[in-house]
Amino acid sequence: MTTVTIFKSKEGTYQGFTCEGHAGYAKAGRDIVCAAISVVIINTINSIEEIAGQVPNTKYHEATGYIDCKFPFELNDRSITLMDSMVLGLENIKQQYGKKHLNLIFEEV
Repeated sequence: MTTVTIFKSKEGTYQGFTCEGHAGYAKAGRDIVCAAISVVIINTINSIEEIAGQVPNTKYHEATGYIDCKFPFELNDRSITLMDSMVLGLENIKQQYGKKHLNLIFEEV
């Protein structure tokens, strides 16, 4: 199962997120759920950098599926929209393929 944890402040502003694990929908290299989650996550990070002009602190380990993305700054409107889009995409994946493959957690920090 892939677990994505979205970190938000008490005021509801995005502080970052982590993604870890593999979806387990199919064998490695054929797992469309894992691929979809990865595309949504990586595209969000790239878009925040390229479109919104903000560079988050990121760490990743490809073999384990771990990605850590933190925002050491206040997100601008574009970054907020991109994060909202990421959450929507992940919620849709979870709805279509089930909790067995994607656990989406919101945590206050």
